[in-house]
Amino acid sequence: MASLKHDEKVGEYVSSEPFARTESHDEGEIIENTDHLHRRLGNRQIQLMAIGGTIGTALFVSIGGGLYKGGPGSLFLAYSIYACFLGLVNNCIAEMTTAYPVSGGFIRLAGHFVDDAFGFMAGYNFFIYEALLIPFEITALSTVLDFWSDDIPPWAIPLACIILYGLLNVLAIKVFGEAEFWLSGGKVILIFIVFSFTFITMVGGNPQHDAYGFRNWKHNAFKEYRSTGSLGQFEGFLAALWSASFCVTGPEYLSMVAGEARRPRIYIKNAFKTVYWRFALFFMGGSLAVGIVLSSVDPTLKAIISGAQSGSGTAAASPYVIAMKNMGVTGLPHVVSALLVTSIFSAGNTYTFCATRSLYGLAIEGRAPKALRYCTKSGVPLVCFAIVMVFPCLAFLQVSNGSNVVLGWLINLVTAGGVINYWVMCVTYLFFYRACKAQALDRNTLPYKGWFQPYSAWLGAAWMTMIVFCYGYSSFTPFSVDNFFIYYTLLMVAPITFFGWKLVKRTKLLKPLEVDLVWERPTIDNYEATFIDPPRSFWSEMLGPLAFWGKAKKGSDRQMSMSA
Repeated sequence: MASLKHDEKVGEYVSSEPFARTESHDEGEIIENTDHLHRRLGNRQIQLMAIGGTIGTALFVSIGGGLYKGGPGSLFLAYSIYACFLGLVNNCIAEMTTAYPVSGGFIRLAGHFVDDAFGFMAGYNFFIYEALLIPFEITALSTVLDFWSDDIPPWAIPLACIILYGLLNVLAIKVFGEAEFWLSGGKVILIFIVFSFTFITMVGGNPQHDAYGFRNWKHNAFKEYRSTGSLGQFEGFLAALWSASFCVTGPEYLSMVAGEARRPRIYIKNAFKTVYWRFALFFMGGSLAVGIVLSSVDPTLKAIISGAQSGSGTAAASPYVIAMKNMGVTGLPHVVSALLVTSIFSAGNTYTFCATRSLYGLAIEGRAPKALRYCTKSGVPLVCFAIVMVFPCLAFLQVSNGSNVVLGWLINLVTAGGVINYWVMCVTYLFFYRACKAQALDRNTLPYKGWFQPYSAWLGAAWMTMIVFCYGYSSFTPFSVDNFFIYYTLLMVAPITFFGWKLVKRTKLLKPLEVDLVWERPTIDNYEATFIDPPRSFWSEMLGPLAFWGKAKKGSDRQMSMSA
């Protein structure tokens, strides 16, 4: 019988029985991946990182732009509809990622199930998308810090963030996961603070004792924007929908961390299953709350949005803080702003991690130079990280007077990139589903089976296609060359990278019977089979040392009885 040993890195007992051996691995060594990344992220870290990837700066800051343009009714409707369609996308990527929790996430899945050129396009789109979000978050952080003082040198915040992101991402994946766990915890506290503030003040718990309820919905619930009448109200809804397409995110981050998740078949699956209620709570609830506490015609909001480039609202103060000031609430704006700092920093940290791992995934698949495959002993893709850290330097543009203009361009650029990511997930699933049917793979045998398939994937793909082609329609009325390229650059880059790689490498779309549906599943199955203890729940990991030593004692007693 195989002996047991306690793996200090994962905090659980595992079997020392050798498996998945190759010439490069020693007898009894536990092989976690076919590459050099380590599986060190626990259940509590994954769950909080899922929230951290879902709740970003846009939910607390940029959402004010959608409120100003569309009104509270359009904002709530737009965020609810977009969240439902993104739930369809989550349904697709959850099934594939749980079965194949590989490094590089959905990028490698796209190349494996569809076409190598498709994976090349998806990888560089996601890399650019994530990398350009880092300077956006740093600039947003500078804006929030101005709440206390505008004397902070504009170069100081970007420099401090670059150093801190470097320390958190280079030390080790376990350090990154722990840091992201606590930073994401701040986001959870913040969202419940603003929800509580909304409910308490709307029923009269404010300095004016004004039970304002849904007063802001009585007028301009569906606000006119760009045009008048019904067309103007529809354009207001579209503006809120474009805001939602930038704000509502989540599935891609779980896919990217799957390759470094401990017990991915269980922990990643559970995290994906909770994404649906997170969409309902955070995005539907958040869009409802902000429309309750603040009027879409508030003069402060209007002044801030009007001053932001293209009305993007990225440089706007939080609408919640504006509402608190309007009601005469003291103290709480400081607490919210402080938590906003941790929330924004956490988002930038997550983007740094995902950009690094996406570039590493490209290198693993031969779509980037081999030198990028180098990892430290602790499993950090060091060369990839060094390249990613060039992008935060764009935040130094805020030193000049034109920084808001440039960063406004970046936001419009990355919005298209995010929608393309979701379109890629749906298309990849359709090819995966087709291969399963052709090879008679029963999807009921997979760790997680998505519902309503393949219709879920078709609806998600159609919706994302409409969004990515239409969200820059304003550049056509009247036509503006500058705005056209701002909105559609990444949409044009996608086919260029796809067909360029296809011509160079002579790749072909995979036929259903050509797809390898085994791939890395045996390695991951064998890795999971080494665990003796049952999976640790979120709360058992949260209890810390007490839960850990309790399980260690049980494992020791079990080992003694087996030896006897």
